[in-house]
Amino acid sequence: MRNIRLLIQYDGTRYKGWQSQEHTEQTIQGKLTRVLERMLGEEIDLQGSGRTDAGVHAAGQTANFKTRAGASCKEILDYVNQYLPEDIAVSEVREADLRFHSRFWAIRKTYIYRIWNSDVPNVFERKYVYQVKEPLLAEPMRQAADLLEGTHDFRAFCANGRMKKSTVRTLEQIRLEQKGAELSLNFTGNGFLHHMVRILTGTLLEVGTGKRSPEDMMRILESLDRKEAGPMAPAQGLCLWKVEYKD
Repeated sequence: MRNIRLLIQYDGTRYKGWQSQEHTEQTIQGKLTRVLERMLGEEIDLQGSGRTDAGVHAAGQTANFKTRAGASCKEILDYVNQYLPEDIAVSEVREADLRFHSRFWAIRKTYIYRIWNSDVPNVFERKYVYQVKEPLLAEPMRQAADLLEGTHDFRAFCANGRMKKSTVRTLEQIRLEQKGAELSLNFTGNGFLHHMVRILTGTLLEVGTGKRSPEDMMRILESLDRKEAGPMAPAQGLCLWKVEYKD
């Protein structure tokens, strides 16, 4: 038995998210599993580091599967990239420890949310940025981001109101970078709740437009109430940038 680890990138625009679903074939996991099964001639249980939502992109999704097939990593890489749709690619294939699990072994993830702050659309990047026409004040957004960093109960920033598991997460850093009209928010943490990054982004955007103050972040965290946080930012601006492991 072998454990194969994949590094995957995809444009999520036309997909219903990462996870396979019974009612649609338009998922990243589903597309990749079918190609692997056709190549290796066996049933594949492909495990991803986490689920990305419909319309969300990835530059560094990690996944793994176990197989008894003898195909080399280079053969797997070449085959899947030949038969996958043009908006999905595997950038690396390698052998992993048999115990390795892409989700359970992850220690850190980084997401990037891209905002186009201009009243003129970015035609060429329109599928990968969220256009905000109203001028944004970056410094209050940075102050608010600083207050959100650290270990907190992020239940107010979770879309799953019925979640029974712990909603405590450590948000190591929120970094704002501005280049011309583009403002990017870089979120790094040990794990993220359902729609957490998009809700954090929507809340920070309200700070940037003056609808909230940075100090509101602590009140929202303490409330543990999703209704107290801002709206969920659209999917197209979000990208899973990288997943880090102990090895």
